[in-house]
Amino acid sequence: MEVIHSTTILAVRHNGGVAIGGDGQATMGNTIAKSNVRKIRKLQEGRILAGFAGSTADAFTLMDRFDEKLNAYGGNLKRAAIELAKDWRMDRYLRRLEAMLIACSKDEILVISGTGDVLEPDHMVAAIGSGAMYAQSAALALKKHAPQLSAIDIVRESLTIAADICIYTNHNLVIEELPGN
Repeated sequence: MEVIHSTTILAVRHNGGVAIGGDGQATMGNTIAKSNVRKIRKLQEGRILAGFAGSTADAFTLMDRFDEKLNAYGGNLKRAAIELAKDWRMDRYLRRLEAMLIACSKDEILVISGTGDVLEPDHMVAAIGSGAMYAQSAALALKKHAPQLSAIDIVRESLTIAADICIYTNHNLVIEELPGN
């Protein structure tokens, strides 16, 4: 899977809840261009949460297309993700977009890429962006060793750890959750 620089997005399903968060940093080369970009979106009247890593303009285009697919398929997350991935891989315009998405409902988390991948992560933890491995490692450790934490607490702490390590990730976090039953 390709590495997208300039952000960290993390989604966690734990103890019946789902949370997704991201930092706010946007870079141009090795310069911070903006520190408070909102990379997490609520879709389908808040039933679907999505986050992006990569080129901001490309990601906004993909978010719009993903929302269209969700509307076309009655909010079915997996079907919309598969259809977006197919279009993304085959469409001449979309194929050039440089971004990745994580989308989640209260039941599933999916990573969607431009190579046609729609991946369901192991252990209900998914991360994309330059700080992905730091955040994912922290989240997996917290799920295992601090099982009493909520999904939102795990996302917040894991993104903080990633921001402490990754130069392309900052501490301006936006986190959204889908509460458990």
